[in-house]
Amino acid sequence: MSVRLSSATLSAAAETVAVPAYDRSTLTAGILHFGIGNFHRAHQAVYLDDLFNLGEGHDFAIVGAGMLPFETAMRDKLSAQDYLTTVVEQDNNRTAARVTGAMIDYLPIGDGKAIIEKLVDPAIRIVSMTITEGGYFVDASGHFDPTQKAIVDDGHNPENPKTVFGLIAAGLKARRERGIAPFTVMSCDNIPHNGVVARDAVAGTAALSDPALAEWIRENVAFPNSMVDRITPATSPREIDKLVAEFGIADNWPVYCEEFKQWVMEDTFPSGRPALEKVGVTFVDNVAPWELMKIRILNGGHAAIAYPGILLDIQYVHEAMEHPLIAAFLEKLTKDEIIPVVPPVPGTSLEDYRKLIEHRFLNPKIADTVARLALDGSNRQPKFIVPTIRDRLAAGQGIDGLALVSALWCRALGGASESCKDMPLVDPNLDRIRTAAEAAKTDPDAFLALKDVYGDLAGNAVFRERFATMLKALWQDGVEATLKAYLA
Repeated sequence: MSVRLSSATLSAAAETVAVPAYDRSTLTAGILHFGIGNFHRAHQAVYLDDLFNLGEGHDFAIVGAGMLPFETAMRDKLSAQDYLTTVVEQDNNRTAARVTGAMIDYLPIGDGKAIIEKLVDPAIRIVSMTITEGGYFVDASGHFDPTQKAIVDDGHNPENPKTVFGLIAAGLKARRERGIAPFTVMSCDNIPHNGVVARDAVAGTAALSDPALAEWIRENVAFPNSMVDRITPATSPREIDKLVAEFGIADNWPVYCEEFKQWVMEDTFPSGRPALEKVGVTFVDNVAPWELMKIRILNGGHAAIAYPGILLDIQYVHEAMEHPLIAAFLEKLTKDEIIPVVPPVPGTSLEDYRKLIEHRFLNPKIADTVARLALDGSNRQPKFIVPTIRDRLAAGQGIDGLALVSALWCRALGGASESCKDMPLVDPNLDRIRTAAEAAKTDPDAFLALKDVYGDLAGNAVFRERFATMLKALWQDGVEATLKAYLA
């Protein structure tokens, strides 16, 4: 008989899983979070739950917020179980489950007025977000693009914003008018300089209707950069059923993740913060070295194995890593082309970090899918691959492996694997980039002309030639032969 997760059943759940050691009725909101997805619940919420278990930080509980219709399902499922989440941590030789209780409320999805009202609450000292790499309205150079329709609409109607950044700007404006100190805006997304990007998005949105407010935001609001890390696959019926079978817990939307987690953050929180250093968060003056290490080696590595994996009909990440050519490709690419353009990281061996990433990718318990890694390439490639290409070209260094990553993505957009199986890639710009990929069969420059992905790299003769050569090889010789040629 399974236990249906709720506050009322925590004592029964405690027979098979760890549960909060604190009285959740003592928690008060201090953080409003946009984007309550699996990663947030496996990362930020877990760190806070750890701190609350120490008897500290109980005034920094989480309130969820969102504006996108698909978020309604998450809110409905979490509210039905009192915002509790079962987190299952899996390593090769260990599986442990726990119920986290750091979240205490979830505002109605799309209710901008309710969100702004909560943003004005003096108790809210941190506004955090996990809205994905594609949620920041940036162009290929990584800069905020104020011409995108949703942002323009918020500029025309700042009192009724629909984007996260318009809402934050409205909340900050109201706090300023009422003499309430601004909250800190904390991005937890996998993008370079995420705090700077978030600042530019909030201030850039505000500038469309109130330039003085935008300037005030830049001068008075803290946007710390951070590096976040924990491999967290999507939840499917498989995970829901597995939780019942192994732990006897019926959770509407559990989270399965790896055991490893990391959070490195700049310590700029003028309105206060929870003492997360007590539960493993590293606070530093400059997060850039950790950020580049993670984004280029881990996220870049994900991009490198995703497309050969999906083209070869491989379902899971650990299976891709068991393919000798894909594993060798990742190792050579990382050692020869990626690590040389990652700056030194205090107290960290980049080679040891590379080996750790390899070990994590090989974890079969996670059942992370190659399809998940292949999601949203038009937003991920400009952040995880293209900057490394730029740095190597600027240094006069070779880019064969990186050009092959781009060519593999282009080849995968052909729509079918090498065995002619359908590959349903998911991307917000799929029609446009697939059209470019089709044209690239005869004119490789057509793909590099995707300005929002490659920017001015289309004008670089070295990159154009290497990309064209790799793409031609993939179509003529196939994935395995092309990987063998690169490794030779």
